[in-house]
Amino acid sequence: MAIDTPVDTIDQQRRAVPVDRRTALARAIVAILRQAIPDPARVRIELDDGAVRSGLRSDLGGAAARVRIHGPDAVGRLIWPITPDALAEGFLRDDLDIDGDVGAAIAAGQSLNPRAVGASDVRRLLRYGLELRRGTPAASGRLLTRSARLRGPRHSRARDLAAVRFHYDVGEDFYRLLLDRRLAYSCAYFERPDDPTADLDAAQEAKLELICRKLDLQPGQRLLDIGCGWGSLILYAAERHGVQAIGVTLSERQATEANRRAAEAGLADRARAEVRDYRDLAELGTFDAVASVGMFEHVGADHLRSYFTAAWDAVAPGGRFLNHGIATAGRRRRPGSDGRQNAQFVERYVFPDGELVPVERAISVARDEVGFELLDVQLLRPHYALTLRAWVDRLERSWDAAVAAAGDEVARTWRLYMSGARLGFERGDLDVAQLLLARPLADGSPATRPLRPWW
Repeated sequence: MAIDTPVDTIDQQRRAVPVDRRTALARAIVAILRQAIPDPARVRIELDDGAVRSGLRSDLGGAAARVRIHGPDAVGRLIWPITPDALAEGFLRDDLDIDGDVGAAIAAGQSLNPRAVGASDVRRLLRYGLELRRGTPAASGRLLTRSARLRGPRHSRARDLAAVRFHYDVGEDFYRLLLDRRLAYSCAYFERPDDPTADLDAAQEAKLELICRKLDLQPGQRLLDIGCGWGSLILYAAERHGVQAIGVTLSERQATEANRRAAEAGLADRARAEVRDYRDLAELGTFDAVASVGMFEHVGADHLRSYFTAAWDAVAPGGRFLNHGIATAGRRRRPGSDGRQNAQFVERYVFPDGELVPVERAISVARDEVGFELLDVQLLRPHYALTLRAWVDRLERSWDAAVAAAGDEVARTWRLYMSGARLGFERGDLDVAQLLLARPLADGSPATRPLRPWW
């Protein structure tokens, strides 16, 4: 059947489009989309019947990635109405699959070039999409069931609790498949960030050791970890540096797992985790050193002063606070990029209420508004790109187990999210920084500032 059939009457438009017509429309739309891909040999887009699923490592014939859209109904849902998250949501609900490098497919989608498609093809794309959408079921056999819908004031205690648990409480069995043996869920520290064969377990231990040395931990000292996750830092510091370590998290499941791991390692008398908001630390007393690794992103731009004040109150005069967190890249952004291409998707399906700020903003609040002395800044952007590559590789290699542990929707979400995040670090849209801060001595004089690098 010819594609350019004249538009019928309103009543006819409301009826379902015949099957052969729908197939022809879908093929024509895919053909137009291929023209807009900057490098169609690198990322191929195909229309199939959906019989083959999750071809993570199938033969790509030299391409980096292949996007397979599962039939005309899937094309109809993807193309109309046009939304920023249409392709991502189509991937989550299994309207399409991505074989090979998901990051390459994301980059191709973000770089679609309308100028490569003539004006007449653009009009056809819109017309075909609208026609194909008529009679297309609103959803495939599986509806998306995991979307954050938080209530209450942003970054209130109750809402922060819900946001953190939405992301982290998908199950330890799932996270064990992609993380290192210590369950460190933050940027690792690789001796050679350009080495794709680097060992993730060793790199995460190197990151933990780096933090402990920057804090100059000594046996018998007290360490607080704000946002301790599954206890990787408190257990490492207690085991290797002999400190008394306390970690706080909003996830009850994380605290339970951290304490289980402490007991298993014979460290229960030196390391413990508890469920506590960072704004409620006073009962824990003061500490010789404080760290926060990968929690900073949940604080919110308007609450930075409260966050750094909480750390200030927790650390003894002369003590150090290390803040490790993702940041926007500031002036290093690529022209035309705001670093938030996937912000809506991440907000809805991954990290609700997460907010990133430039490193300079964090330093300004910590130093100028709260009073910390800045001892050192270290940027680890290439290290996080390599960390994410390792996580995605582990997830893909354990795909069936990941789906069994957390469900297909969660596994797809994390594969897409981590691939997109890796792309952001590789491009320079995102950064990650360790700020080493010190609280001045009781008489107001500066804390000891050793020569760098003392670690």
